[in-house]
Amino acid sequence: MRFPFTGLIPVDKPAGGSSRGVVDALARALGMRAVGHAGTLDPLASGVVLVCVGHATKLVDWLHDLPKHYSATFVLGRSSPSDDLETQVTEEPDPVRPDRAALEAALPAFRGPILQRPCDYSAVHVGGQRAYRLARKGRVVELEAKPVNIDRLEVTGYEWPRLGLDIVCSSGTFVRAIGRDLAAALGTGAVMESLERTAVGPFHRAAALPLAAADPDTVKVALLPAAAAVAHLPRTVLAGDMLERAVRGGIMPIADAVGGDIAAVDAAGELVGILRPHGSGGHRLRPNFRGLG
Repeated sequence: MRFPFTGLIPVDKPAGGSSRGVVDALARALGMRAVGHAGTLDPLASGVVLVCVGHATKLVDWLHDLPKHYSATFVLGRSSPSDDLETQVTEEPDPVRPDRAALEAALPAFRGPILQRPCDYSAVHVGGQRAYRLARKGRVVELEAKPVNIDRLEVTGYEWPRLGLDIVCSSGTFVRAIGRDLAAALGTGAVMESLERTAVGPFHRAAALPLAAADPDTVKVALLPAAAAVAHLPRTVLAGDMLERAVRGGIMPIADAVGGDIAAVDAAGELVGILRPHGSGGHRLRPNFRGLG
């Protein structure tokens, strides 16, 4: 299928809007339906939402591999069912007030690969339903801890009760849960007051298209080539018979391949698709932007 536009648009979402709203706004501006985002950002949060257009909607899984950079503020000595300000906040009558040294000493346990229990008010599926829908009905939500990776966790400011954190983490990490669990380790509670996603991989908020400025002209200017979405993958150039063979679904004997996914581009640098390891020892084009392979 041919699309009038294919590529990636980093958008700066304001607080209060949904990620679905970002997608809808860009779909209207481009006059096309093949538009989707590569990672939800909560309505409370602001910052980078990556929007995929046309064939680039096939690249969402690879964009999920990119680390997320956040700046978050928490209020200690408080708790809420949603771990933020979206639900009723309860203040502790006599909260523990950890000092800066105690905070710093607690951080290492939350860096690197950890197991994290998702927030009750989240889009995680529980028995075929979203956890937040069950939580809103007053149901007890049982969520298993899942492996995530915290590449960076640093205190950016602390004056009781407010705590600022700088966080770089893997996809699937709940920033609200970082504050919740860090506070629990210090003997108190925490709710997230604000959240800014400052970057997703190499895509920074400063260079993103402000949602309020999205119109048919600005979105086309902001559209990045599909290859930008997988710039973190190894790359190979396909031309001539190799290109035709790949598009038709043939197995590619990629030299020096390490067994992982490879971004395949043509001589002009345009993304042809992703070469994925095949059981035969070679690679096959999946997904494929050209042909039926």
